[in-house]
Amino acid sequence: MTDEEAVINMFDSNIQREELLPSEKAFAYKMKMDAMRRQAGRPKKDNSRQNVGQYETADIVGRINGESGRQVQRYIRLTELIPELLDMVDRKRLNFTIAVNISYIDKQVQQWLYEYIKDNGFIKPNQISALRKYVDQGETGMTQQLMISILNSVIPIKAPAKKVTINEYKLLKYFPADYTVKDMETVIISLLEKWKAEHEVSE
Repeated sequence: MTDEEAVINMFDSNIQREELLPSEKAFAYKMKMDAMRRQAGRPKKDNSRQNVGQYETADIVGRINGESGRQVQRYIRLTELIPELLDMVDRKRLNFTIAVNISYIDKQVQQWLYEYIKDNGFIKPNQISALRKYVDQGETGMTQQLMISILNSVIPIKAPAKKVTINEYKLLKYFPADYTVKDMETVIISLLEKWKAEHEVSE
């Protein structure tokens, strides 16, 4: 048995485990694809070679294991993550799709992202999209502070909640003593509706 055949057989045995972590699946897929490409590149008895591309190999691996070639490639992208982020994927603290997008980013920036997620507890898809857009434009001089600024710039700012409190003593002087809280609320809402209608007409 060649080294490539041994790797492929080992993969086929291990991939059947139901409890495989995303990281284990990612490295298993990568090992099998690499082995298949090396095996395909070896000369045959007639000295011809079978060239198998990355996409074709991914389709073959996926078809055997009930997944699309694209999904196989997405798993393999996880092998480009720094260990800390990959561990977050395994512990379900980092979304799979977001992790795949992060895998295209420089390792130093990934380290800063890990610290950001650790401090904030989350990362949103649109934040990574904004960061990748900045990086893909060929911008240089990325710093941790700049990365944080890009991530924070796409977080919607919540309007401060409005709260009105009226002193009970002030309210009681406008209502009969036998009025319940519900009675008072009904009157207040009715008066506010009337005020709103008059205000809209005047505008």
